[in-house]
Amino acid sequence: MSRMSKAYIAGIYEHPTRKAVDKTIPQLHAEVAIGALKDAGLTKDDVDGYFCDGDAPGLGGMSMAEYMGLNLTYTDTTETGGSSYVVHVGHAVEAIAAGKCNVALITLAGRPRAEGLTTLGARDRGGELPERGFEIPYAPVITNMYGMAAMRHMYEYGTTSEQLAWIKVAASHHAQHNEYAMLRDVVTVEDVINSPMISDPLHRLDCCVISDGGGALIVVSPEIAKSLGDRCVKVLGHGEAVKHLNGGNFDLTYTGAAKSGPIAFAEANVKPADIDYASIYDSFTITVLETIEDLGFCEKGQGGKFVSGGNLISGVGKLPFNTDGGGLCNNHPSNRGGMTKVIEAVRQLRGEAHPKVQVPDCTLALAHGTGGQISTRTGAGTVILGRNDA
Repeated sequence: MSRMSKAYIAGIYEHPTRKAVDKTIPQLHAEVAIGALKDAGLTKDDVDGYFCDGDAPGLGGMSMAEYMGLNLTYTDTTETGGSSYVVHVGHAVEAIAAGKCNVALITLAGRPRAEGLTTLGARDRGGELPERGFEIPYAPVITNMYGMAAMRHMYEYGTTSEQLAWIKVAASHHAQHNEYAMLRDVVTVEDVINSPMISDPLHRLDCCVISDGGGALIVVSPEIAKSLGDRCVKVLGHGEAVKHLNGGNFDLTYTGAAKSGPIAFAEANVKPADIDYASIYDSFTITVLETIEDLGFCEKGQGGKFVSGGNLISGVGKLPFNTDGGGLCNNHPSNRGGMTKVIEAVRQLRGEAHPKVQVPDCTLALAHGTGGQISTRTGAGTVILGRNDA
């Protein structure tokens, strides 16, 4: 059955650097833009829509449009943290469908590693954050907040550290084939649970890498996609949601994927069982486990059993995930990993993933991004993508 699409992803690019000591953030944005345009077979003069978020310096879209010499009719600077780039795919599709633009460029870039931001501390960004007076005095640390979510999931459902470790194991099996991955060594469950404890019950190897670099996407109208050949990928469905503390009526075992996922599946008219490959935001192993449950790949509380035994390893399990190594092993640029999730999903649908991890006859793929943190306020974005001939 051929599925209709209002827009297509025509170009992708992931910056190869993991520590950008000799590049500025605007330069990184420009380099990933050039890479994605080249991949699509287009030039900057074709771009009439530009999408970025808070990682773009200056006045966001305005400053970057000037820096890159873009002539725009549409711009969007939606900020939902690490999910922004998945959300932007959906926004670009809607802008194209509404006739606001025809070629949308989405870029991400950052230098947290080069700037020495290699630890995750208290979340105080200053200003008049509405939660500042209630939370910052207690100095919440990101690892502690995710550890709290993991501990609650264990309490509610009997999830174990060994089960969480299988997520890292799967990511490492994939990363060994990625020459750019920060961590290429294959690890075992024992390696993960014997690594230093960071925030009980999360160990060092339950945590993602911190890296520089970035990535870019080109989203185009169906008419332009027809002129670019069969490497374009259909955007079939998109959902986004915000989950917050809701005045204390809050469940640590759920993420925003519980809302964004069903919206995306309904728009694409597919079910979780139809998905051949999934890119899941993996800031921590618990992020993956809860997201897989919330997206409907298994029942709530059964995520530990679902991810165990290599079920996420390409060629072994039922749900191959993050075949580039993901944020746990490959790349988590600017602490915002949604961009790379879309990029690897497109590679899979094109048949351009590494041969050792390529999913045979990959027809439908899902990419999900998580912004903020699952233990407080979270932005969620889910996209369903399809092969051009699907």
